[in-house]
Amino acid sequence: MDTASTGLTFRDATDADVDVIVALVESAYRGEPSRAGWTTEADILDGQRTDPEGVRAVIKSPDSRVLTVERDGAVVACCQLEHRGDHAYFGMFAVSPALQGAGLGKVIIAEAEWYAREVWGAQAMHMTVISVRNDLIAWYERRGYRRTGEMTPFPYGDERFGVPRRADLQFELLVKPLV
Repeated sequence: MDTASTGLTFRDATDADVDVIVALVESAYRGEPSRAGWTTEADILDGQRTDPEGVRAVIKSPDSRVLTVERDGAVVACCQLEHRGDHAYFGMFAVSPALQGAGLGKVIIAEAEWYAREVWGAQAMHMTVISVRNDLIAWYERRGYRRTGEMTPFPYGDERFGVPRRADLQFELLVKPLV
């Protein structure tokens, strides 16, 4: 799908995109480069956000897709969608730090919601967000997501998810009806 007004092209990621997607996600969330945008987790987590094996597994899963967003032939954003029966899960959302704050996130999440509703027939979109990320949660709330208060523990000790810099991390489920 091409969205002419934004100059964005949406497509499913392939194995050839794995390294670019890993680099994009890392740049949006971890380390000094992530501080160029507002989605950084550099103050709460060190280490990696994702790895090639994890991205490849999502690409190959029959119930998932990694939506890759290009502008002028370059990957500038991505997100994961997973079909889970009556709802879809939204994750691995990343926009290039240099382009954050320009409205791309709104366009991308709207496209993901459209796909989940129209193609999969999903009734709702679910996502988990680190509960201390108040600015990010507020952004999602402005897009119709609501906090559920349902928490799951952060996987402390599993460096595939990063190295926590604080002891109070957990994930909160956010939900948005799509019908």
